[in-house]
Amino acid sequence: MTQPADRTAYPDGFLWGASTSAHQIEGNNVASDVWALENRPGSLLTERSGDACDSYHRWREDLDLLAGAGLDAYRFSVEWARVEPTPGQVSKAELAHYRRMVEGCLERGVTPVVTLHHFTSPLWFRQAGGWTGPDAVELFRSYVRAVLPILDGVEWVCTVNEPNMLALLTTLVTNPDVVGRERSELRADELPPPDDATGDALVAAHRAAREELAAVPGLRSGWTVANQVFQPLVSDDAETSARAAAATREWAWSREDRYLDAAKGDDFVGVQSYTRTVVGPDGPLPAPGDAPRTETGWEYYPESIGHALRHTAELVGDTPLLVTENGIATSDDAQRVAYLDGALDAVRGALADGLDVRGYLHWSLLDNFEWGTWDAHFGLVAVDRDTFARTPKPSLAHLGARARAARA
Repeated sequence: MTQPADRTAYPDGFLWGASTSAHQIEGNNVASDVWALENRPGSLLTERSGDACDSYHRWREDLDLLAGAGLDAYRFSVEWARVEPTPGQVSKAELAHYRRMVEGCLERGVTPVVTLHHFTSPLWFRQAGGWTGPDAVELFRSYVRAVLPILDGVEWVCTVNEPNMLALLTTLVTNPDVVGRERSELRADELPPPDDATGDALVAAHRAAREELAAVPGLRSGWTVANQVFQPLVSDDAETSARAAAATREWAWSREDRYLDAAKGDDFVGVQSYTRTVVGPDGPLPAPGDAPRTETGWEYYPESIGHALRHTAELVGDTPLLVTENGIATSDDAQRVAYLDGALDAVRGALADGLDVRGYLHWSLLDNFEWGTWDAHFGLVAVDRDTFARTPKPSLAHLGARARAARA
C-alpha cells in the first residue's frame, strides 16, 4: 500500500529506479575474466552466465518495463571486455551499442546511471596482472577515456562497483577454505579480508577515472561501496560490549571504511546494502538460528539501508548519497514488497534527519545471474530461462506507485 507521506518525504529530483550489471544480464560476455572463471574446471562459480537474460538484445524491452511502471532512473554498466576485447583495440560498434542505451533512457524520460566497471574486466587485463599489474591504473584510464564520447547527457557515472568486494574477490578466488562451499554458507566471519594491494590500486584507478570524467559537462562521478552494516554485539557485560565495539571498528576499516574514506570530496557515493553483520569480541557472528533468511542465506533486515546511509554520511561528510543497490533475494514477491516498504521507510527516515540522499535504485530490475547461481531471485521482473520472456512482478508496480506518489 502506497504511503501517503511519500508526497512530502522525498525532495524534487529524487531518483526512483532499478539497477543491473552487464555481465549478469547481457549474456555471452566471452572476453571477460569472469566468463573464463565460470568455465574453468573446478570453478567456485557453480553455474554459468551463458545467455544470461539476453538483455544485450532486449534492453529496449527492459527499459519499457521500467519506465512503464513509473520509474525514472536505470543503472546499467558498460562492459570493458566488450569495448576493449584485446589490448588497445576499442570497438566502435560496442561503444555505439552503449550510446544507444543512453539515448534510449533519455528518450523515455529515464535518467541513466552508468557504471564503468561492475566486477568484470577483460581477460587480457587479468592475465597482465589485474589491478595490481604494473600498468593497471593507466589501462583503466585509457578505457574510461574511450567511453567519454558516449556519455553526453549522462549525469551520474559510477567508476567502480563495490571496490571493497572486488578486492575481497582477489583473495576469495584463491582461498582453499571457501572454494567449493555453497554460497549460503559464505558468511562474513568466514570470508578473507580484501587484498590491500588491490584496494590501493582501485583507489588510484577511481581517482584517475574521475580526472577523465571531469571533462564531461554536467557529469557527476563517484563509486559505490558495499555497506555490510557492521553492528557491535550488545551485551549486559560492559567489557564484552567494549571489545565488540573495538572489533567492529577494526573489522569495518579494511572491509568498508577505507573505501568510503576515499570517496570524500567525490560528486556522490553510491550506498549499497542488503543485510547486517553483528560483530562480537572476536569478529562477525552468524545470524541467530531463528532469524528469517533470504535465498542467499542472509538475514532478512530491511532496515539495513538506513544504517548504511547514516554510517556512510558519518564518514564522507557533505558528499551526496545515492542508493545504488538495495533488495532481497526471494521467490515470495509479497516478502519483496514488505522489504521494499521497510527499506523506503528507512530512506525516508534518513532524509527526515537531514541526510542528502539523491535517489533509490533497487537491485535488481531482472532476476539475473548472481555470480554463480540462478537461484537468487532479486528481480522486480521474472525472466524465463528458455524463452527470455519477461514477467513483471507486483513489486515492480508497487515501487512504481511509490515513485508516482512521491512525485505527485
